[in-house]
Amino acid sequence: MDTEAAFVTYVPPAAILVLMVTFAWSPWDLWRILGAIIVIVFLALLTVARRQLGNSFSITAEARNLVTTGIYSRLRHPVYVFSSVLVLGLALYFKMPWLAVILIIILPMQFLRARQEEKILTQAFGEAYLAYRKTTWF
Repeated sequence: MDTEAAFVTYVPPAAILVLMVTFAWSPWDLWRILGAIIVIVFLALLTVARRQLGNSFSITAEARNLVTTGIYSRLRHPVYVFSSVLVLGLALYFKMPWLAVILIIILPMQFLRARQEEKILTQAFGEAYLAYRKTTWF
């Protein structure tokens, strides 16, 4: 695994968990518990999706391989979906509504990035990607 991929796979999840443990002493209520559950579930899903992507992961859109197994057999852009839901969970956990407002900025950016990736993947893999796209959600 290259350095960039290792950083993206291990450092952000570890940092999120360290932050959550740091704030664990704060009073717990229903919203905080819900946020913690969302963060844990979607952080795990995000990590699995990132690992399944393997060497096909890149910060900028590239067509290295067409990954169509695991989570990618149902969802074309799980990293974008899971990271967006993760932000919502963090907003609930840390009781910072302004983090949820960031989703208003993140979601259109994620959508545009996904569309750009789809153009590149269509150019690189043609009919194979178009067939895959028909069987999956976003």
